[in-house]
Amino acid sequence: MFEKQLSHHIFKTVSEESGRLGYKTYVVGGYVRDIYLKRHSKDVDFVTVGSGIALASAVQKRLKGSHLSVFKNFGTAQIKTDEWEFEFVGARKESYDRSSRNPKVEDGSFEDDIHRRDFTINTLAISLTPENYGELIDIFGGLKDLHQGVIRTPLDPQITFSDDPLRMMRAARFATQLNFKIEDKTYQALIKESHRLAIISQERITDELNKIILAKQPSVGFKILFNTKLLHQFFPELVKLYGVEIREGKSHKDNFYHTLQVLDQTCEKTGDLWVRWAAILHDIAKPPTKRFVPGEGWTFHGHEDKGSRMVKPIFRRLKLPLGEDMRKVTNLVKLHLRPIALTKECITDSAVRRLIFDAGEDLEDLILLCKSDITTKNKAKEVRFLANLINVEQNIATVEERDRIRNWQPPIDGQEIMNLFGIGPSREIGEIKSALKEAILDGKITNKYDEALLFVLEKGKQLGLQKQ
Repeated sequence: MFEKQLSHHIFKTVSEESGRLGYKTYVVGGYVRDIYLKRHSKDVDFVTVGSGIALASAVQKRLKGSHLSVFKNFGTAQIKTDEWEFEFVGARKESYDRSSRNPKVEDGSFEDDIHRRDFTINTLAISLTPENYGELIDIFGGLKDLHQGVIRTPLDPQITFSDDPLRMMRAARFATQLNFKIEDKTYQALIKESHRLAIISQERITDELNKIILAKQPSVGFKILFNTKLLHQFFPELVKLYGVEIREGKSHKDNFYHTLQVLDQTCEKTGDLWVRWAAILHDIAKPPTKRFVPGEGWTFHGHEDKGSRMVKPIFRRLKLPLGEDMRKVTNLVKLHLRPIALTKECITDSAVRRLIFDAGEDLEDLILLCKSDITTKNKAKEVRFLANLINVEQNIATVEERDRIRNWQPPIDGQEIMNLFGIGPSREIGEIKSALKEAILDGKITNKYDEALLFVLEKGKQLGLQKQ
């Protein structure tokens, strides 16, 4: 039945070694699911009614250029080749304590192993036993759910999610990645058991969240997380964006749904996870900066600056990386209004130079984010806003070609300034460096060594320094 999909020689090898060991072995889970979804996969899971480690060890000896990793504590083994990754585990059954998602694991039958799986679409298995090699085994109607696009748990969903609450995040993730609908009883269990997410480590939650963010249309998953109250358990800042307040007949947009639209539009333009995170966080400080001005309406002054300062605490709590990736997100959040502001005024070269300097290597991503931030339903406004941003892009290209401000380094660095005046690090040296930068960005002098040298000498003279 699946001869073509089982064409890799490992499947016959596993079948033969299983027979030699007296085991029954099956291909299970995502690889089988992806056959039906016509999705390319090179990660294969094998379940054997016996020792997964013993089977993997026997198979690996016959696979040239492969590497075996054994995880005795978990009773699993992994074989890696240049392109493929194979996981081996003995069939098992599980029982859970409510205070932990780590189950008590015992050896079990093939049926026990299938029963413990999260969703019906992941319970499909293909037999590698000689008498029914290649036969599909579908105990829970997973094939029907695949064809109908349904996410459903094989057993009682409340028990399934209570046992291992991470499965709730996985439900949202699969629904997003596959564009499937969560079956109603399963969906209601997400709501009832959402509080159980508290026993899951933040690293595991964030791993699933990032997979949602990397999907084609992440808003699908975020709406599931929001409506089931799962999002409330770990991302309250995003939840606070929800809702519209009306006063004196004036309202503001719902910033939660606006953010999801910006995220989806960002995803149409880039697969970069961190630009997508910038889209999620670009308006994150609107709730704490929201003010109502009588006769004028709602304002969110300074939300870009406050939002940039919220990035690090959010990244730290969500266990996201605190290095270069966070720096990029922080910078994009801080600057996301700057290009738009340049469309509302007579654009000076100085303003463009400062934007280029402040954005640095993030400039293209910043413009991309700004374009994604256009969510008006008024088509004429959308066309006008986009045209304004394109005009800003053209101005940036012109100024950058002439002034070379991108990733700017001063024509004269601090060490040379100290050598010029024969002094060490001091307040005066800091003032000269800062003044030189401002003079170049303001266009008072060009970004060239000779002009910079004259400027530095004059500034030093003003501060009472003597050239050595």
